[in-house]
Amino acid sequence: MVMTKEYRICMPFTTEEYQIGQLYMIARHSHEQSDSSEGVEVVETSPCEHVTHGAGQFTEKRIHLSNKLPYWIQSFVPKIFYITEKAWNYYPFTITVYTCSFIPTFHISINTKYENNNGSTENCLGLTPVELVHREVDFIDIAYDEVPAKHYKEEEDPKYFKSKITGRGPLVEGWKDTTQPIMCSYKLVQASFDVWGMRTRVEEFIHRCVRDILLLGHRQAFAWIDEWFGMTLEDVRQYESNMQEETNKKVNIPPAEPTTPTELSNFPGSPYSPGTPNSPSGSIPSSPTTETVKDATNRSWFSWS
Repeated sequence: MVMTKEYRICMPFTTEEYQIGQLYMIARHSHEQSDSSEGVEVVETSPCEHVTHGAGQFTEKRIHLSNKLPYWIQSFVPKIFYITEKAWNYYPFTITVYTCSFIPTFHISINTKYENNNGSTENCLGLTPVELVHREVDFIDIAYDEVPAKHYKEEEDPKYFKSKITGRGPLVEGWKDTTQPIMCSYKLVQASFDVWGMRTRVEEFIHRCVRDILLLGHRQAFAWIDEWFGMTLEDVRQYESNMQEETNKKVNIPPAEPTTPTELSNFPGSPYSPGTPNSPSGSIPSSPTTETVKDATNRSWFSWS
């Protein structure tokens, strides 16, 4: 059985504000976390279409981060290893799939939906009764869950931060029930590592990493609100482009050849697999066109946030 968790992360934003804040946070976080030989190359960016969700954007990335893995994983992972991220963004709904160049049995599938509420929708992602039984719900509190000590910054702590522009914050106990505006990011994460003797340990490690990244990223999106609040989508896309250029100076990874995106149905057990019960036929992301392909030297960070 694939290890499945649904993370719910509330934010003191509207979903429209969150879209801007998320893009800003990912671009800035990418720049701060990248260094020589460690980073993320954008292989392809192009338009895509979904039967239910309409027009969107497909992005394929290669994440080079072997030095950031724990030593017990580094011991058998070659330096040439990378993780491929394929994402279909139909905001406010997104689909993201991760696979590994070295271990074909490694898969992470993340389906996300954003709603203007405090995490109160019990089946936001439309799971089947069987999927609901095996799903574990995990509420992430950006103010009161602890981040790893090496990432903690008091100026980014929502318990103390107050926005000068919006007046939002600090976030006090019970803030999710009293704060307005408020929205929630619902993320269904399925992690699979089908290697005998290591499956449970690695899948648990994957979920710990995903949770830490989600917590840190969302704390930063709130703490940086005065820097991105008021930006338009065009503004933040330009910022994203500028930050990618700056990140290129820090990361030195040989450019990769563009590859054809793999459909989400290849992920075993995915709710978008044709063989899954109650799976609508239009749920499988269509292959993106090749109208716009970015230079492979562009960089960004994880899209899990």
